[in-house]
Amino acid sequence: MKKIILPFVGLCILIYFVSCVKSSTPGYTSCTGPSAADDSSALKNYAQQNGLTVVADTSWLYYQIITQGAGLHPIGTSKITVSYVGKFLNGNLFDSTTSPVTFELDSLIAGWQYGLPKIEAGGHIKLLVPSALAFGCAGSGNIPSNAPVFFDINLISVQ
Repeated sequence: MKKIILPFVGLCILIYFVSCVKSSTPGYTSCTGPSAADDSSALKNYAQQNGLTVVADTSWLYYQIITQGAGLHPIGTSKITVSYVGKFLNGNLFDSTTSPVTFELDSLIAGWQYGLPKIEAGGHIKLLVPSALAFGCAGSGNIPSNAPVFFDINLISVQ
């Protein structure tokens, strides 16, 4: 019996220690927000109210391709140059560019990583992004937790 109890107690202590280390680690945030599917009706309502004809992909990202473009498709490691507007679903602006900016696609939110490869350089796309594919339950800057968002993006170039 001692052969079973001792390893069990040791495992429990290890699990307790690991959970304490995670919760005391600076920058570690444990949170759970709504799933991407949970934001679906809010995203569809926004599309309808704003005259968007969107398509949903398997990740629950909704998008409308305005212009397909005629250049390269971005992939995860691509450097992309874009101009964009980001809004909350209530229409309030939270971010926009005044001139084109360059990012590595794999450093951006999942909604952009899933949406931008649907067009090519020179393309224009509108994305309705569920919070789980945007800034999640942690939020970011002036973006609150669990906020689904809208982006209007011009993909200027792909490298």
